[in-house]
Amino acid sequence: MKHLLLIEDNNEIRENTAEILELAGYKVRTAENGKVGVELALQEKPDLIICDIMMPVLDGYGVLHLLNKNPELTGIPFIFLTAKAERSDFRRGMEMGADDYITKPFSDIELLNAVESRLKKTELLSKNYNTDIEGMQQMITDFTGANPLQQLASDRNINHYKKKQPIYTEGNHPNRLYYITKGKVKTCKSNDAGKELTVGLFNEGDFFGYNALLEETIYKETAEAIEDSEVAIIPKEEFENLLNSNREVMHKFIKLLAKNVTEKENQLLGLAYNSLRKRVADALLTLQAKYQKENQDKFSIHISREDLANIAGTATESLIRTLSDFKSENLVEIKDGNIIISNQKKLEAMLN
Repeated sequence: MKHLLLIEDNNEIRENTAEILELAGYKVRTAENGKVGVELALQEKPDLIICDIMMPVLDGYGVLHLLNKNPELTGIPFIFLTAKAERSDFRRGMEMGADDYITKPFSDIELLNAVESRLKKTELLSKNYNTDIEGMQQMITDFTGANPLQQLASDRNINHYKKKQPIYTEGNHPNRLYYITKGKVKTCKSNDAGKELTVGLFNEGDFFGYNALLEETIYKETAEAIEDSEVAIIPKEEFENLLNSNREVMHKFIKLLAKNVTEKENQLLGLAYNSLRKRVADALLTLQAKYQKENQDKFSIHISREDLANIAGTATESLIRTLSDFKSENLVEIKDGNIIISNQKKLEAMLN
C-alpha cells in the first residue's frame, strides 16, 4: 500500500480529499499547515506528497524548498493542490521541482489520475536498467509503450571493422551514435608516452559513443575493435531527436551515464591502490561479467595479452607472469590462446 501525505489548511477540503484517496486504497497522513507537513515528511518519508500553496505558518513553496534541501526527501513526487490558477504561480511551482499542479475545484478522477501517474513514473525512474540495447529498449517501452531505440538501430548502414581498427579517435568531434551488431569493442585512453588504458568494454547489442554526444564535447577516448566487428551507424541528429522528444527517457539516460562514470572511478581507484594480482583478477572478472554467454559453464575468452594488460593497467610482461602464477594456482587455464576461468570464487576473494 502506498503512503501519501496531504498538507492542507482547510479542514473540509483536507478531510474530503483524504477520504477520496483512502477509498482508492492509499494510506493517508494529513497535516494542517506546512510546518507540520515537513515534520511528518521527515518522519514518514511518504511515497507522494499533495500540498496546498496558501497556508499559515509555512506555505507550499516553503514546504517544497525545505524538502528539496533534504537528500532523503528530494525524490518524493510532489503535487501542488491550490486555488491559485495564475500562469506565474504554475511556472514558479514547476521551476522549484513540483511534479504536478491541480487547481481547485477538482474532480475525484482528476486527483486520482494525477496521483497514479506520478507514482508510476517514480517507480519507473527507480528501476535499474542495463546499459545495453535490451535495457534501454525496456526503459523506453516502460515510459512510452514503444521501442524507438530498436527502430533507431534497425535498417542502418553497417560498417565492418577489422581487429584493432579504430572506430573513432580521442579528440575528434562526434557526429554519430554506434551500435554493435556483431563483435566486441573497447574504448581506451593513451598518455604522452603511448601507454594505453582500457576504460570501456562493449559487446554485441551495445550502444557506444553517446557520452560525447550528450556532453556536446569531443571524444575523450578512442574506440577500437577487439575482434572483427560489425557496427551500425546512427546520425547524431536522429539520436538527439529521440532524446528531446522523451524527457523521462533523457533523465534516465543521464542516470545510466552516471553509472558509467562511477564504474570508471572505481576502476581508477583500483589501479591506484590494488596490487597487480588484484588488478589482473578484477580484469578477468570484468571480462566475464561483460562477455560470458548464457549456459556457459566456464568463462572462456580469446583476448590478446596486450589488451588484457591494458584493462588491468599493467605492462604486458607483468600480465603474462601473473597469468602464469594464476595457472599454477589452478585459477585459470590457458588453451590455444584462450583464457578460461577455473576458480571464479577464489578470484573474487582476492578483491575483498
